Amino acid sequence: MKTTNKKPTAIPKMYCTLFGHDYQVTKKVTYHVKEYTCCHCKRQLTTNSNGSLIELTPKFKEINAILEHIHHTRMERSKEKAILSSIY
Repeated sequence: MKTTNKKPTAIPKMYCTLFGHDYQVTKKVTYHVKEYTCCHCKRQLTTNSNGSLIELTPKFKEINAILEHIHHTRMERSKEKAILSSIY
């Protein structure tokens, strides 16, 4: 069984050092919280409570998962209320 090395190679790291990271949104947690990944070196960031970008650590992954669950539940509940109010 082979194990894969997830560390970026030297060329993408060098590209990001010279030209900067090219972050793309990989996950929309809520309207304001998103997760980003650099398409070259695979560095992951997220937004914190102040709106700045910070490193995506396991702690923040867990926080984002809980936020996403709460956000999804609230959106579903508001959709149900809107449907019920339109019927009556």
